[in-house]
This record gives sequence, structure tokens and C-alpha cells, in this order.
Amino acid sequence: MTTLLIRNARLVNEGQIRAGDLLIRDGRIDKIGSSICGAADEEIDADGDWLLPGMIDDQVHFREPGLTHKGSIASESAAAVAGGITSFMDMPNTRPPTLSLAALQEKKAIAAGSAHANYAFHFGAANDNLAAVAALDPCAVAGIKVFMGASTGNLLVDDPAVLERLFACAPTLLIAHCEDTPSITVNEEKWRKTHGDAVPLSAHPLIRDAEACYRSSSLAVALARQHRTRLHVLHLSTARELALFEDRPLAEKHITAEVCVHHLLFDDADYARLGSHLKCNPAVKTRADRDALRQALAGNRLDVIGTDHAPHTLAEKAAGYFQAPAGLPLAQDALPALMELVHDGCIDLPTLVAKTSHRVADLFRIAERGYLREGYWADLVLLGPRPPAAAPAPILSRCGWSPFAGRRWRSEVRSTIVSGQLAWHRGQLHAACRGQALAFLR
Repeated sequence: MTTLLIRNARLVNEGQIRAGDLLIRDGRIDKIGSSICGAADEEIDADGDWLLPGMIDDQVHFREPGLTHKGSIASESAAAVAGGITSFMDMPNTRPPTLSLAALQEKKAIAAGSAHANYAFHFGAANDNLAAVAALDPCAVAGIKVFMGASTGNLLVDDPAVLERLFACAPTLLIAHCEDTPSITVNEEKWRKTHGDAVPLSAHPLIRDAEACYRSSSLAVALARQHRTRLHVLHLSTARELALFEDRPLAEKHITAEVCVHHLLFDDADYARLGSHLKCNPAVKTRADRDALRQALAGNRLDVIGTDHAPHTLAEKAAGYFQAPAGLPLAQDALPALMELVHDGCIDLPTLVAKTSHRVADLFRIAERGYLREGYWADLVLLGPRPPAAAPAPILSRCGWSPFAGRRWRSEVRSTIVSGQLAWHRGQLHAACRGQALAFLR
């Protein structure tokens, strides 16, 4: 059995920060103590850096199969571990979309051979695959994804009767992208009348506006209440939507909500600088919306933080408003970007760890991950102050760009450990690291 000992760390776990050491043996946390005696096969002197459970990202688009010119499970999981993400859950809008067990198994096989982080996959719901959804083994998927708004292919579920049946029959967690397509279509036509195809990118949050989000998310919440569905609403982007969710502990809720990195770090003033590089769905909205989402992190209305990492090539992003695809590559900046909220006093570090690790593991009922506990898998991140003169790390996402280009974070990921293996250390990817399939206790 191999051992790795991390000394002189500040362990951040379950609401507390305390100095200590942590010993990993054969992939799992073997011992946590104030001072662990003895030698190990490998040692890391944390020198006072924070040691926390790695981020579990509940929403990524790693583009494989079928869209690998944008990214692959290998390339995007490399970016993820550099950003402090030790586990990811990938979305179904690949080619082919993950609407069948065969497509699901193909993605799992690809990940088993190439993922640098631990992995799981969401199953897609469509207007014509409810029988496959209803027959799912709850432990075989992370969740069931429903696009209650515009999407690609046949992943959009816009038939009211199908939505009713889906909410009634979903055998496990239903996760929803909520935007109202008819509202968006009306707004698009208004802008086309005055600008033709040359609609400015600054119009994106006015086209995919707060009303479109609220109409869809309120419908999803109403259906979940009616059918007692276990519902998780993705990437809230507006202050108004927060009122739909209860400020109660996670264990007391069957309807939960996620917020994403970009809706916490950007606002509509950034479209002037970033243009299509900030185009995402749902749109980044006003400073007031951003600030309300930040404030809600301190309570329990927002349960987890994800990235919605969604790479596109620079050539694709260079197209006009209607042609440029929506989505941002965010994984490599995940924890350093979120640490800015800690440095600015928006939230404390134990709360950030709860929203990126503890609560994600609890919400999805992931076995033996998400905490610093003896016997649990060693999914860990060492975070420390970023040296002022440090050069930016090379972008590992295949698309080769970041909306955060030029931003200098105050923290950096020193090391990322995935299932006991070094995946990222001292600015270098350990390419031999392979993640494991996440197990669910359902």
C-alpha cells in the first residue's frame, strides 16, 4: 500500500479550521491528527496552506463524445484538477446525447480510461424517452437532466404533458435548466426588428431576461411540489428566483438550487469588455442580481456552487450574436475565483467548502467523498496565497481561452489529490492520475 503524508496544513472541514496533518494510505484518508509521527512513501509540507476536500462540480460539459474539437473528458478534467475540482458530473448534451443506456455506458467507458478526476454522468430527458428515464437505476446516474428552455437537438422538454409525467415518474434527482422559450423568442424578435442580425451582445441579459428565468423556474418548483419530486434547479442567475427556495438545511428540503461561478463573479457591465466570451445561458445579469446571489450564499437558499464549464472554440465565439454559442470554460479557475469571495468577505472559507464539497456530496448522496474524514476517499486540495509575480498557468482546456484572462487571483491551487493520487502539484499535471466512478447511496 502506498502512503502520502501532508504535514503542517490548516484543515478546513465541517465548519472548522484547525492545524494538523493528514495521512493517505491506499487512496483513502487513513489518519487525521495534530501531528502524525512516522514516515510515508511521499510527504508534502503544506507550510500552513489550507487543506480542504476537493470541489465536486455538479455541472460540466466536457464535450465527449462528438464535440471533441471543443474539449474532451481528458482535456477538460485536466483543467478541472488544476482548478481544485476532484469530481465532476457531466451533462447529456453531447453527440449523441445521453438519452439511452448505451450512450451512458459509452461515456463511462471513455472516462474510465481518460478522466483525471472522479466522474459521473447525468441522463438526459426528452419528449420521447420517458420509458428509459422511468426505468433508470438511481445509482447508475448522477441525475436526470431536463432542459426547460432552449437547447440543442431533442433535449428540450417543452410538452406540458411530458413535463407532468417526467416530474411524476423520475426515479432519482431531477435537475433542471430553467428558461422560458416563448418569452425568449418574443424578446429576440423585438431586437431583430431594430437591429436585424446585428444584435449587440449587451442585449443578451435583456433577451434571456429575469422574467424568462422566473417563469420557468417557478413552473419547475410548482411541479416538484405537486408531485413531491426531488428537484435541483441549476445556475440561478436572478435575485427574484431566490424567493422560490427555502432557507432551510439541506436535509429538510426536496427542492434545491445551484449557483455558478460566473454568475457570482461577473455582471452585465462585463459584456462591453468580453462580448461573446461572456455569452452563456442563462445570461449573466445585473450587478444587483450578482450581489443578491452572493448574499444568499451565507444562508441555505443556495445549496451548492458549480461551474457549468462549457468550452467553445474562439472561432465559434467570434460569430455574431445569434450564431455565437453559449458557454464559458471555467473549471481551471474554479476554486481560485471563488476564493475571491472569501478574500472580499462575502463568505467565509468553511461556507465555501460546504457549498463546493460537503453539500454536493450530501445532495447527490455520493458515497465516502466530500469530507475530510478517516476512511473516506482522499479527494483533497491544498490552497495557498498566490505569489504576486507568479506567471499564469497554461490553459489546459482544449478551447485555449478563459473569460478570466488578465485576472490575478489572490489564491492558487498548490496540489490536487484525486482518490489518493497526485493529479496536480506545483503547477504541473500528473497525467497518469485516473479518477474513479462516483458511487451513489440511493
